[in-house]
Amino acid sequence: MRFGILGPLRVGGGEATVTAGRDRTVLAMLLLRAGRVVSSEELVDAVWEERPPATARAQLQICVSRLRKRLGRLGLPTEIIVTDPVGYGIRLEPADLDAEVFARGVDAARGAVAAGRPTEARRHYRSALALWRGPALSGIASRRVRRRAQTLDEQRLAALEECVDVELRLRRAADLIDELTESVEAHPLRERLRGQLMLALSAVGRQADALAVYREGRRLYAEELGIEPGAALQELHQRVLAGDLALAGPQEQAFSPVRALPRGISDFTGRQETVARLVKEIEEDDTRVQLIDGMAGSGKTALAVHLATALGDRYPDAHLFVDLHGHSDREPVSPAAALAALLRQLGVPGERIPADVDERAALWRSKLSGRQAIVVLDNAGTAAQVAPLLPNGRDCLTLITSRRRLTGLDGGKPSSLSVLDPEEAVELLARVVGDDRVAEEPEAAAEVARRCGHLPLAIRLAGARLAHRPRWQVRDLAERLATGRDSLAEFAVGERSVGQAFALSYAQVSSAAQRVFRLLGLHPRESFDNRVAAALADVPLSEAQDLLDELVDAHLVDEPDPGRFRFHDLMREYAQQLLVAVDPAPHRAAAVEQLVDHHLQVAATISAGIEPLSARLGVQLPPPGRPDLVQACLPEGIRWFDANRATLPALVRLAAAEGLLWHCWQLARSAWFYQYRGGHLDELIETHTVALGAAEQLDNPDAIATVRNYLSSAYFRLGRYREVIEIMEVALHLRQRLGDRNGEAAVRRNLGAAYAADRQFAPAMTHLDAALALVRQANQLMTIPAMLNNKALLLIFRGRYEEAQAISRRQLSVAREVGDIRMIYSAIGHLGVVRARLGGRQGALRFLRLALHFKRQESSRFGEGELLNEIGVLEREACRPVQAAVLHREALVAMTEVGDPIGQYASRNLLASALRDQGDVSSALDLHRRVLTDATRLGARYEQARALDGIARCLRDTERAAARSHWTRALALFRQVESPEGEEVARLLAEVD
Repeated sequence: MRFGILGPLRVGGGEATVTAGRDRTVLAMLLLRAGRVVSSEELVDAVWEERPPATARAQLQICVSRLRKRLGRLGLPTEIIVTDPVGYGIRLEPADLDAEVFARGVDAARGAVAAGRPTEARRHYRSALALWRGPALSGIASRRVRRRAQTLDEQRLAALEECVDVELRLRRAADLIDELTESVEAHPLRERLRGQLMLALSAVGRQADALAVYREGRRLYAEELGIEPGAALQELHQRVLAGDLALAGPQEQAFSPVRALPRGISDFTGRQETVARLVKEIEEDDTRVQLIDGMAGSGKTALAVHLATALGDRYPDAHLFVDLHGHSDREPVSPAAALAALLRQLGVPGERIPADVDERAALWRSKLSGRQAIVVLDNAGTAAQVAPLLPNGRDCLTLITSRRRLTGLDGGKPSSLSVLDPEEAVELLARVVGDDRVAEEPEAAAEVARRCGHLPLAIRLAGARLAHRPRWQVRDLAERLATGRDSLAEFAVGERSVGQAFALSYAQVSSAAQRVFRLLGLHPRESFDNRVAAALADVPLSEAQDLLDELVDAHLVDEPDPGRFRFHDLMREYAQQLLVAVDPAPHRAAAVEQLVDHHLQVAATISAGIEPLSARLGVQLPPPGRPDLVQACLPEGIRWFDANRATLPALVRLAAAEGLLWHCWQLARSAWFYQYRGGHLDELIETHTVALGAAEQLDNPDAIATVRNYLSSAYFRLGRYREVIEIMEVALHLRQRLGDRNGEAAVRRNLGAAYAADRQFAPAMTHLDAALALVRQANQLMTIPAMLNNKALLLIFRGRYEEAQAISRRQLSVAREVGDIRMIYSAIGHLGVVRARLGGRQGALRFLRLALHFKRQESSRFGEGELLNEIGVLEREACRPVQAAVLHREALVAMTEVGDPIGQYASRNLLASALRDQGDVSSALDLHRRVLTDATRLGARYEQARALDGIARCLRDTERAAARSHWTRALALFRQVESPEGEEVARLLAEVD
């Protein structure tokens, strides 16, 4: 191991080889977050805490540089510490850091525990614990380091306690007493350790010492915490007093052990985390009844049998099992019949089993009294069916499986079983089909597992078909599942099928719940809420909620988050098959229209409250069909869009496929601002491309022009200005043909912005002036601020700052008059930019910070990024490059979130300039070169020019010829785009000639 933090800091195999205090703190922080970037802010805080000096970031760079040199002298690669725009990180292999080796060892131990291999678990635990040399990172006083180191120390104690549990079960109590005594002295308030010491002492016959350990703990808890010991420790105390904890001596068996569990599945796969959690709950939380529920085919029975087998050593007297047939084609087993079966497993002759059910229950509980037993009650239908079967002894564990959530069982600990993880699903397929076949086609195997919805039953059945067809390849099965009209039919072998399992669950809910289940198959996504169910079924919201609760209890749908429901893929397909078989086509069509109309009404209403006034084009809504459902969604505001982000594109496609063409383009239009502002540009393009097809099918020029207008906004944000111009020229022609002067003005305004962004200033000014003339003629005062906004930007681009200042003041005045808050703060931002260009730094900062505050309030990440960059430039010009770099990094994050490549290029170019001013020329050069590559690919000439200029500035002191070449190329581009920055580049070029 190259690095050690489980004790004093160790590097390269030796203690304290990094001696400088700040360097040790920085290295400790990087090792504590190995494989991740630690921000400069965190590192500064760790080193200097509340009082960092003004030069903290520069000193941090020096620390990192020293560390790299020290690691190099120790024979370690210096590039192991990496620089990131956000901060620094350290790249390690898992075996390089003792904390990672420790974590892997503990994970292996826990896996062995879950698999019922205690000896192997002990070996892994002890190997992991042997890595510790003392408290983590002892000797480093930084509060941030100490907080994280304390977490490691806590993990060591938890591993020790788990290890002791295993060793106590292995009858190694005598070997543990000294270690536990020392640990309890070091951690006197840790109840679990104290209880383990009491168990070990009792196991070797030292009950008096065990009671003394309890008394000392009770005294400490009262003095230090003012509380009594916990319930588990108090119960342990009572058991010591009763003398029933002598674990080390021979255990007399008063009866023969019973083994009635079915054979476990030999290829049981996955569920390691679930098994480990359940084992922990049973062993640590003293859980006596575990309720395992889940959808049909999720592997509940296999898990219960596997868990019972793994825990078998703890319950040596009896392992019992009964199938209650709560969800099968047979009649459910009555409590009386189940009790008779369990008593027979315990060896009670039939003639001695009472006829009365209460007497049977009494005999059952009497027989289990004093026994350590596991009882598996499989496939339970209701709580009433299993309640009479529960043992009352504390030494018995009951595992209950059901397709329904069983409520009303006192003391039951519920666990809902989900489907397998993708990796576990592929592993299960390999167990069924054969490791070699799956290893040869890993991608096809993953696709088969995905088509099976990662459902264990489906994977087993599909895998069985493949296993019995040696000539098939895995991809043959994947293709059948992908292309078959009835994929559920592929999941059938003999009498077993996924569809049959689903049908049993479906048959046990009410007819009203069945109808909602079928109609939900129309929803294009697997996730939905109760308003969706109410709209589809046209029922009151409260009734829809009750029916969904019924479906959740039956595991026909899932509720992963409160109020949000989800279909399993195969269950959704089952619902769709039932829908076609049961519900007439007109009923299905009406439900689809209700579904789309509901989302359209909500999206349009919420959008009306957040869209800029100048952007409100093309929305034409009739009265809502279900205003109560619409009103129920409105309080969520933008969160409603977040929850339905993936649903809206799917509904746009569904509306187009079902011939709801007007709904299609209106829904896309209503989702526009959310998608645009949030940077969900792929979704915007997808929805509006489908909507454009619908508008063209309707042969509606107004709809076509409207959709083109909003579709172009995504290409604008992506920097694809030529495509924007092409799309909008068609829209302009349509508006002119319709004689729609307001629409024409809006199109010209956007065309002007696109031409300006592409640095074609003459046509940009022509369109903007024409747009202003149109709105003035029509006396459309509300739209004038947006027109002036674009014109001010154009003038700023061209370096005509006095004119831009006048236009921005006019924009501010009109925006105040009409009450357009967004345009007010946009004008303030432009005035800040202009003042900065004209040399009025302090006034510029006031304007820019005020505009930034508003952009943050309205969550406009693009606007926030622009303003952060402007403020960063002022900081750099004031010789504060460190502060500038922070602002440009924040801007880069914002531009990345909204998916704006031009904004990202600008932020990276500016960040590189700030890094260069800090003296980090290497990082600056790398950033500029990356921008140059990306901007050239996109054809962003202005950012190409800025990147070339930045590269030349980095090279001018070392490679004058290369600098001259880059400045020559930059000057040509700056002149092409008519940028005032060309004058400065021309001056610099003359200096190097």
